[in-house]
Amino acid sequence: MTELGQAKQSRKGWKIAVVTGVCVLAAAGGVGAATVPTWANNTVASETQKPANSEPSLAAPVIKPMVLGVTPTNGALQVNPATPAVVKATNGTVKKVSLVEDASGVAVPGSLSADGSTWTASEPLKFNSSYTYKFTVVDQVNRETSKTQTFTTVPTTHEADATSYTPDGSVVGVAQPVQLTFSEPVTNKAAVEKAIKVSSTSGQVGAFRWYGDTMLRYRPASFWKAGSTVTVDMKLFGVDFGNGQIGNFNKKITMKVGDKQVLEADAAAHVAKYYVNDKLVKTIPVTMGDLRFPSASGYLVVLRDKQDPAVFKASTIGLKPGDPADYGTITVRHATRLSLSGEFIHQATDSALPYIGQTNLSHGCIGMDAENAKFMFDNFLFGSPVHVVNSTTKETIANDDGFGDWNIPFAQYAAR
Repeated sequence: MTELGQAKQSRKGWKIAVVTGVCVLAAAGGVGAATVPTWANNTVASETQKPANSEPSLAAPVIKPMVLGVTPTNGALQVNPATPAVVKATNGTVKKVSLVEDASGVAVPGSLSADGSTWTASEPLKFNSSYTYKFTVVDQVNRETSKTQTFTTVPTTHEADATSYTPDGSVVGVAQPVQLTFSEPVTNKAAVEKAIKVSSTSGQVGAFRWYGDTMLRYRPASFWKAGSTVTVDMKLFGVDFGNGQIGNFNKKITMKVGDKQVLEADAAAHVAKYYVNDKLVKTIPVTMGDLRFPSASGYLVVLRDKQDPAVFKASTIGLKPGDPADYGTITVRHATRLSLSGEFIHQATDSALPYIGQTNLSHGCIGMDAENAKFMFDNFLFGSPVHVVNSTTKETIANDDGFGDWNIPFAQYAAR
């Protein structure tokens, strides 16, 4: 036999011997009995004594690992103050939370969910502030974890607000659009519109229209119903205006719509008719814009600006000394503004009084005698429409030169 054959036979015999030995030991008391001497006097903790068991076993159920979720995140910068402040322990419970504004030391109040897994702040955060979070959470086998985190909110440079043309509670005419002017350009227009709800007790449906990036208006398809109330509910806190500018307020304003007052001014007939709730109240002789400075056609809306007296300067409309139309500086009484560029209803000057009801010689204004100018000044609600017909120009007031909104068909006004 070769040496290789002898080696194979030797190993085979060794394997047989081992198997035989194991069988003997098993017969004498099992495999465990053969290893008892090597385990003697050594204590090994069972799985039931471990703090947690994350693997399936026969000795203990699985303990799911706790997952901690915190918003805002640690070290976050320029956090939107509308971001919900939350500490959530999945497969665990929240034991305590402290969220403090660093500058004031004031804690943000909050509450725990019924199952104890989630703490949520009950008040919004502040702009331009730093906060410190301290919290303790407990997993399913009562192991505690405590953490301290910090974050800061959006600075004042990225804080945006808006103003309403109509103060809250104003009594307005039937043609007054809602107008909001934003402190910062709005590029995320859809989000801003979505955050503003306009409703009326008359149930009228309207539409928004933007004039540039900072002015938003809303009007119904036809004039507001007399006696109705219009509510503008602005939920703009935390709304992203675009370019990192964040809205800083929620506010609700109302407008009470007064009587339907309309002035129909006929430039050809030199007469203005004043209606209240569709009934003719006054027929007033007037002088309106001449051929060089015709009164704007279509609808204008009485503005909030009323002046008595009012000082007019010809230079503000581009007239210079030597121009035949230059009137220098004059003072007039009972001036009710119709446009930002300078159209008013006002008491005609002494030199113009003889021409009232006969010819047009103003620079676009509607001139009246003292009695009627004072009546309109005292009674004509801002937001009421003035409808100019038969002017020598078909041009209407510019949409942002006061309120030219009613010269736009509603389908076009509401179009996007």
